[in-house]
Amino acid sequence: LFVLWELTGFTSFLLIGFEHERAAARAAAIQALIVTGAGGLALLGAGVLLIDVSGTASLSAMVAAKGSIVTGPFYGAIVGLILLTAFTKSAQVPFHFWLPNAMEAPTPVSAYLHSPTMVKAGVYLLARMTPLVGSTPVWTTAVTVAGAATMVVGAYRSVQETDLKRILAYSTLSALGVLTMLLGVGTREAIIAALVYLVAHAGYKGALFLVAGAIDHEAGTRDISALAGLCRAMPITALAGGAAALSMAGVPLTFGFVGK
Repeated sequence: LFVLWELTGFTSFLLIGFEHERAAARAAAIQALIVTGAGGLALLGAGVLLIDVSGTASLSAMVAAKGSIVTGPFYGAIVGLILLTAFTKSAQVPFHFWLPNAMEAPTPVSAYLHSPTMVKAGVYLLARMTPLVGSTPVWTTAVTVAGAATMVVGAYRSVQETDLKRILAYSTLSALGVLTMLLGVGTREAIIAALVYLVAHAGYKGALFLVAGAIDHEAGTRDISALAGLCRAMPITALAGGAAALSMAGVPLTFGFVGK
């Protein structure tokens, strides 16, 4: 888990900095690497402590020894390190700043990394670790509060932006906050909702990122104040973007409706 976790951070660094001749792309790639790399070191620390307490590297065997982990002297440190790992990867407040900057990557990369895949790894880690160290007041409070704060901050910032990709980035940030908050609530219904919403969000947000890339390629700008009437010039893109937006809005008969 740790090795592959680090590989996601390293490959995202290469992809964000793909257009390495631009200073902004290099800076965004380095920032993402530092933030998520620090989270990777925290995961290593949590793993060392968990193995020391449980005597095994198997996550399923650790779950069987949950009692000794939760009541042990290292529980607070383990939770803190796991949350640091998940929050940096999934851009939860106060580590949310790197995700919008990562929009310097080519748009297909943004669609792949920052809607369905890399940033969701933090949510995945929270889900994997909930049976192991969750269901305690410390865990539940921290995860729920961080998710709620990220949801509000992402939604607020998304309506202030005029760059199409940054709008999508901040709305993704808000969705990541919703997913984290649901895992913090931790009931069976909340976890099912989180998993369904995770898949639904990946579908419509990946499509919207690709639509943003098509618009940028054809119009030469992503500034929404300069974009109007494109449905006549790009009808197929408009149809795809409209369908994805309906799913994002949770309109009935879409997968987004089911998730929301």
